[in-house]
Amino acid sequence: MKKFYSLFLTTMLVFGLTTLQAQDKNNPWQFSFGTNAIDVEADTNTQFADFFDVDENWNTAKSPISMFTISKYIGDNLSFGVGASFNSIKNYATGRELPGVTNDYFNVDAMLKYDLSDALPIRVLGMDFEPFVGVGPGWTWFDEQDGLTGNLSVGVNYWFNDVFGFTLMSEYRHNMDDLQRWKTPILDEGGTMRWSAMLSVKFGGTDTDGDGIYDDHDECPEVPGLEEFNGCPDTDGDGIQDSEDDCPMEAGLAEFNGCPDTDGDGISDNKDRCPTVAGLESMGGCPDTDGDGITDGQDACPKVAGPRGNRGCPWPDTDGDSVVDKDDNCPEVPGTVANNGCPEGPTADDMAKITELSRGIQFAFGATTFTEGTPPVLDAIVSIILKYPDANFSVEGHTDSKGTNGFNQTLSERRAAAVVDYLSTRNVSTDRLNAVGFGENNPIDTNINSAGRANNRRVEILFVK
Repeated sequence: MKKFYSLFLTTMLVFGLTTLQAQDKNNPWQFSFGTNAIDVEADTNTQFADFFDVDENWNTAKSPISMFTISKYIGDNLSFGVGASFNSIKNYATGRELPGVTNDYFNVDAMLKYDLSDALPIRVLGMDFEPFVGVGPGWTWFDEQDGLTGNLSVGVNYWFNDVFGFTLMSEYRHNMDDLQRWKTPILDEGGTMRWSAMLSVKFGGTDTDGDGIYDDHDECPEVPGLEEFNGCPDTDGDGIQDSEDDCPMEAGLAEFNGCPDTDGDGISDNKDRCPTVAGLESMGGCPDTDGDGITDGQDACPKVAGPRGNRGCPWPDTDGDSVVDKDDNCPEVPGTVANNGCPEGPTADDMAKITELSRGIQFAFGATTFTEGTPPVLDAIVSIILKYPDANFSVEGHTDSKGTNGFNQTLSERRAAAVVDYLSTRNVSTDRLNAVGFGENNPIDTNINSAGRANNRRVEILFVK
């Protein structure tokens, strides 16, 4: 057993001095341990079937754990490792039988291993295997004899997961030293076969975020992610990794860099001011139903086109004269565009009302003083005149034939002026009024009787075009 401990320490020393810089894409280290069997009958003359003559040629160790290997991946499917094994030989090569004699057998080896799984994928019973070949030197201690060997290995790994696996390996070990160097009796005629079955553990890789992708190949080593995105996350599951997704918390479309377009208007929600209502790109994704250039949400009349100055509503035209109220000097009276919405003059109906009302203008006998019932009549006339701020009127006074012509002329002029004075006190500009007297010259009835003369004593208010 001392030889085994010496061998194990030697192996660790060799391993400790081995410095290889390359890394595996996952766990770079592999440690294997298990059992081995030695066939010292093997050489270049051995029949193939004899290699598998277990009872006659194979030697197994007393311990169930009799072989150890450790290796490190160095890139391009290559690994370098060292190992050690021990055994007890009781089945010797033909011609070298030593009945009842058992000798210790120890090995320490170095091996350059090449993974063949890319070139020779093996799948058996639904399981994927990893075949490999290896080559390297070794040193063998066989009882009191020792020497250098050249080793050629063939094996296969099966990995249960990213860490644990099972390894089967077969090695031919050729004695490189001159046989004369070996002490007699020569126990090994030139070559041996070693068969091994081991449990394997891979380690050394770091997966900080625990997403199953090792840090060396994880582009987002501190955030759990997906293999298809090299370890980076796709939080919203839309097939676009978060670092390239403008909306990583909302599933979206590739054409919008991962952002959704809820209303389907071709404008992604993150750029759409109205993401739930289809709209226009020119309106920032909001609708403009009436096409007046104001979005529906800001348009007080979204279905009727109107100016921005009136919050998207048409300007009102109360009197329906095609001149909107804001530009209409007479918003409640139909007028003409040329006269800023005001009528060119009173309507026929209003003039008829003024004529009718004028008949109620009464004066004291031979004077310019209004009778008691006249002011209300004049006020009614004012309400009509004020509807036509741009219209001018002529106030005409008339008398009957009683009295001299000169007196009647003067009286008609004074009475016309009295009406103008009253109208001016009711906000009718004197610039729009012209007082004129006609005396007894324009009667509308006979002056023979009192009734006719009463009709002739009048004041008429006429529209001046």
